[in-house]
Amino acid sequence: MAEFMTGLKRTHFCGDLRMEDVNQEVVVCGWIQRQRDLGQLIFIDLRDRTGVIQLAFDDHTDREIFEKAFTARAEFVLAAKGTVRERSAKNSEIPTGDVEIFVTELRVLAKSDTPPFEIVENSKVKEELRLKYRYLDLRRSDVQDKIIGRHKIVKVARDYFDTHGFLEIETPNLIKSTPEGARDYLVPSRVFPGNFFALPQSPQLYKQLLMLSGFDRYMQVARCFRDEDLRADRQPEFTQIDLEMSFVEEEEIMAMGEGFIKDVYKKVLDIDIPTPFRRMTWHEAMERFGSDKPDLRFGLELINLSEALQGTEFRVFAGALSAGGSVRGINLKGLADQLSRKEIDKLTEWIKAYGAQGIAWTRLTANGETSSFEKFLKPEEVAAVRETMGAETGDVLLLIASPKAKVVFDSLGALRCELASRFGLIDQSKPNLLWVTDFPLFEYDEDEKRYVAMHHPFTAPRSVDLEFLETQPDKVCARAYDMVLNGNEIGGGSIRINNPELQETMFRALGFSQKEAQDRFGFLIDAFRYGAPPHGGMAFGLDRLVMLMLDCESIRDVIAFPKVANSGELMTSSPSQVDAQQLLDLGIGILPQETTEANE
Repeated sequence: MAEFMTGLKRTHFCGDLRMEDVNQEVVVCGWIQRQRDLGQLIFIDLRDRTGVIQLAFDDHTDREIFEKAFTARAEFVLAAKGTVRERSAKNSEIPTGDVEIFVTELRVLAKSDTPPFEIVENSKVKEELRLKYRYLDLRRSDVQDKIIGRHKIVKVARDYFDTHGFLEIETPNLIKSTPEGARDYLVPSRVFPGNFFALPQSPQLYKQLLMLSGFDRYMQVARCFRDEDLRADRQPEFTQIDLEMSFVEEEEIMAMGEGFIKDVYKKVLDIDIPTPFRRMTWHEAMERFGSDKPDLRFGLELINLSEALQGTEFRVFAGALSAGGSVRGINLKGLADQLSRKEIDKLTEWIKAYGAQGIAWTRLTANGETSSFEKFLKPEEVAAVRETMGAETGDVLLLIASPKAKVVFDSLGALRCELASRFGLIDQSKPNLLWVTDFPLFEYDEDEKRYVAMHHPFTAPRSVDLEFLETQPDKVCARAYDMVLNGNEIGGGSIRINNPELQETMFRALGFSQKEAQDRFGFLIDAFRYGAPPHGGMAFGLDRLVMLMLDCESIRDVIAFPKVANSGELMTSSPSQVDAQQLLDLGIGILPQETTEANE
């Protein structure tokens, strides 16, 4: 039967005891990591979130206490009182390895069934099982270290922005649905039957309204929600370090963001980050690296071969160029002997996920040359391609052609990262940070057959592009900026529109009728008519920032209770069905879902 803490008060955490505590009487509490029965000696490694301390029981121990220690098992919860003493057999692998506690009082506060997996660091247990028993997984010290690291990063953020005059202001989580971008999570209203709140995809509109309200500098550690397909670095609910500033332009916001990153790296990891960060326009990033979040820790830059192949009769290349697309490639220098024909075939299949039909390749080894495409080119075209790509013996030339430039960029951008990872080309010695600027204001949505906002509809266009806003939207660049860390976007923002007429023009450019714009965003347009200061801001993706700073493989590693790829939570089996009465109260009926077989 479980005992109680009555009369015992914890005096120390397990991981805090050192040689200077020898001869002190202490009380510690925690879980049993393991128990070792050596006959006349019993040792228990007791664990809490700070570390492990050894409890010792011997022939001088009260027999009742010795019997408790004998029957104790892994993950039992204990409270132990005793005297700190120097260990006879020291353990240099743990901070408390010089000392132990000779126990004079022991209470079993809770017993434990045998866990479904061992609570040890760097567990090889499948993630699905660990997430089903996440409360056990969270007991592992390497997992706890990540959650504690997240706490430290958030604390630095709050302190940093407070020091720079920001006010932390909470914004609502039940808001008006304004669909434009990712899908909203909807919340039915019982009080207003047939009406719905939405969970915020970001605090965007509210923080802009706070600028109109005169608060000048706002920040919030904000929970956000997006009903979208997941990836390793995405979750349906996530956290932003959100900020907004009045009477500023890009430079001041970017400097503030750089200062935060410099501060958090120094205080959490003791790494000095040089500022200002490198800057690169969106156009340059795409042309050179095939990505708007380029990883600059290695080369493998994209090479445009469209001019070298102009007029070619090879159907694959000619078709791409005549349709307004491009032919580009990367040169994997000196690795021809390490990238076999079989491996290239695997990459060819892999890259189809990015829309490419395949890879055209040439291997230039010391033992000979092989190519999938050069026999279809004229000799002068082969020479032009090789010269443009700087080809030498030992290189592998990898080309992609498509009538759609986006396919070429996406495919080669992904391929360069895959090759760099595979062949160890990435400089892991220090973080690489940069700003990507001058994004297109719009991008064309093939499904909706219209232009949509690349970031959001409240982003200000560059003043030099205003004349093209409604006539040639593809020419308009945004006053937007993204911060990129090691090839991952960790934050982004923009200068906002603060003029009601310009905001209405923006909505027209996006295809909104005046009524649609008023119905969705009328409150914002109306607010602008009462004196909106120039303002802008940005948001850092906290989960992704923590993942990268702590060198984790997945964003799930730094979230206490994460979702899996289908947006469900394995531990609580959510989402789940609800009572019929709850649906009746909301006036909601559930339609039967057609099965996949029925659809087929």
